[in-house]
Amino acid sequence: MAPEYALEGFFSTKSDVFSFGVVVLEIISGKKNTGAPKLRQNLSLLGYAWNLWKENTPFEFMDQRLLESSNYIEVLKCIIVGLLCVQEDPGDRPSMTNVVLMLAGDITSLPNPKQPAFVARKTMSSSSSSSSYKQDLTLTMTLPEGR
Repeated sequence: MAPEYALEGFFSTKSDVFSFGVVVLEIISGKKNTGAPKLRQNLSLLGYAWNLWKENTPFEFMDQRLLESSNYIEVLKCIIVGLLCVQEDPGDRPSMTNVVLMLAGDITSLPNPKQPAFVARKTMSSSSSSSSYKQDLTLTMTLPEGR
């Protein structure tokens, strides 16, 4: 889910681009963005992809089952496009039309991605007890009334 929608309820075509980028990165890595096994340094899947990109080791992100049968340039292109789609600022994300053009085009024309949203993963510490966890649930009902 795009951060602007999750945090502010704002939905746009760039929200769909974000979701597409997440799916691309999930396919390349063979891991789910949610519920994925613990990745390095308590990072989300997006954070893990971003760190490998910054360390100039993007192929470590690739699912081992893809190693034998993939064109590395195409995989790298997909990683770059995926990272471009999940950039934190919606204005930095490409349109879906541009995503299609980037995937069909040459890798040398792709811009460098900026940091994605949701890099760190929040976890509850094992020392916190369930009795100290409080949740306030509020239910609002709206009933339509005739004129």
